[in-house]
Amino acid sequence: MRKSAVAVLAALGVCLWLNAQERERVDLSAAHKIRSEAFGRNSKVMDTAFWLTDRYGPRLTGSPQIKEAADWAVKKLTEWGLVNAKIEPWGGGGTFGRGWECTRLVAMIKSPQFQPLIAYAQPWSPGTNGDVTGEAVLATITNAEEMNQWKGKLKGKIVLTSPERDLAPPTAPLFVRLTDAELADAATAPDPTSGNPSSLPLGFIRNPAPAAPAAGRGAGGRGGAGGGRGGQQNFRSELNKFLKGEGVVAVVSAGSQEGGTVAVQSAGSPNPSQEPPPPSVVVAAEHYNRIARLLQHNIPVTLELDVQTRFTDPADSFNIAAEIPGSDPNAGLVMLGGHFDSWASATGATDNAAGSAVAMEAVRILKSLNTPLRRTVRIALWTGEEQGILGSRAYVKEHFADPADMKPKPEHARLSAYFNLDNGSGKVRGVYMQDNDQLRPIFEAWLEPFRDLGVNTLTIRNTGSTDHVSFDAVGLPAFQFIQDPLDYGSRTHHTNMDVYDELRPNDMEQASAVMAWFVYNTANRGEQLPRNPMPKPGAGRGR
Repeated sequence: MRKSAVAVLAALGVCLWLNAQERERVDLSAAHKIRSEAFGRNSKVMDTAFWLTDRYGPRLTGSPQIKEAADWAVKKLTEWGLVNAKIEPWGGGGTFGRGWECTRLVAMIKSPQFQPLIAYAQPWSPGTNGDVTGEAVLATITNAEEMNQWKGKLKGKIVLTSPERDLAPPTAPLFVRLTDAELADAATAPDPTSGNPSSLPLGFIRNPAPAAPAAGRGAGGRGGAGGGRGGQQNFRSELNKFLKGEGVVAVVSAGSQEGGTVAVQSAGSPNPSQEPPPPSVVVAAEHYNRIARLLQHNIPVTLELDVQTRFTDPADSFNIAAEIPGSDPNAGLVMLGGHFDSWASATGATDNAAGSAVAMEAVRILKSLNTPLRRTVRIALWTGEEQGILGSRAYVKEHFADPADMKPKPEHARLSAYFNLDNGSGKVRGVYMQDNDQLRPIFEAWLEPFRDLGVNTLTIRNTGSTDHVSFDAVGLPAFQFIQDPLDYGSRTHHTNMDVYDELRPNDMEQASAVMAWFVYNTANRGEQLPRNPMPKPGAGRGR
């Protein structure tokens, strides 16, 4: 009797699985067309990436460069046949703050011997008002007591904010792909009794994001403005006020990476009402260490700097949107996108021209198929992601629901899903299902025609800190793709090495095909994708 019951349950499970597969039968002809358009000479993804990086990068939110890049993207999407291509403002009359760009930087050691320095101005730092020369002083200040110890001693000095960094040799490869074992582990649901995390970080398992510089200067983490939050941000404001009051010439911080790679984030705030910092630059750790060691040996060091920056008046920022109209006006819509903004020390290639170019390529591919899509497909490219996913949050609040009250707006019921790409330029290996196991049989069927391209992993776990979170926070199905880390966390993320040459063309083409395929299936599916329950007001699932 027991064996019979087991047999019946097993048969029932097989039937349910087969029924799910039957319901999700996929259009293999469309899969073939998407793959043919996405690879080789038909692909436009690297050309798009060139324009976003080499021509228009960097794309700091509020800067002239990001507006020029946005104008180009709108023109290109229109050229490809999308409709309603536009720049859609957000910000409420300058909520984001001032724009900023660096127009010139020269940095060198003048004595005891000349040496040019690898150095970058930190965003929202003022300039030096011309070429300045000053004595370097090593003044580590991490609290109010240390601040008082340096009172009256820093006038006319160029201040180093941290001691010599210990540059231990790397013990792991800088460029990696996810192994089968790592993907299998990610696909296993966490044991709720084990204390294992239910979420996986961006670029999971390997290549963690670089550590923040010492003393909170330029230390903004992913999705947050430099200087951290709360007490750290308040201390930074107090330190800026102190250093300016003491009459320092400039502040020099050590880069948080090595080998000439320099992670650069903001020194100050785009908010003009907050205390601006002194002129602030980040120097490659190896160059910084030489200066620090000389000072520790009581050998005077003279530095020369010429930092020229430009601020633009506060104004609304914007997102970019365009559509492929659906054949059924009552069927709703599906969205895809990635963040368009970047940091300012490079051209923002892997973070996140890669995601923007892939999303643009996906809609180009879908438009080229000349096959009607039942649902409207809407691409959205976000700004302000690096300052706290501001653009997508504003868009979701305007179009779908405010997390504070969770009152759905008309488009909330119409959106079937949002797909996001923001893990660098590594190829897609699967999808984070964001705690929604109802999707498993659906996504399994969609993955099948692309398994030979390495797309084979579904994880129930979450990932956060990028724009799909804004949608997930108001109960909308929103997904980030799992990607190979490559050297995203170890070398390019928020650094001076985030350039076009670090993009991998074959991976970008593969990601474009996968994104187009998921959007195609969502657009033509009979039913919307299943949703998790809508969160309570003020308790969104955003991470």
